[in-house]
Amino acid sequence: MQDEAFTHIVRVDIDPEHEDAFNRWYVETHFPDLLACPGWLSAKRFVSVGDGPRYAAMYEVAGRWAFETPEFSKVKGFGPFEPYVRNFTRIQLRPIG
Repeated sequence: MQDEAFTHIVRVDIDPEHEDAFNRWYVETHFPDLLACPGWLSAKRFVSVGDGPRYAAMYEVAGRWAFETPEFSKVKGFGPFEPYVRNFTRIQLRPIG
């Protein structure tokens, strides 16, 4: 992938006893922190209606360089919920055409 804009999708499950707090943290803390980083252009969350991990987040990222900034290094990951996240998957997609 060239250093061009792409969609970054993350899917996870979270231990049920931490689910409500995780969802609040994701919207109130994680999204604002990521969107304050250079190159992180948009963020949206989803819940699965089928198989696979329950939660998904979709981000528009300006380029692979956005993962290399000091700002991103400080906020990446699942923060206090890292021990409770399972079934982490990630896919990065670029538009065709």
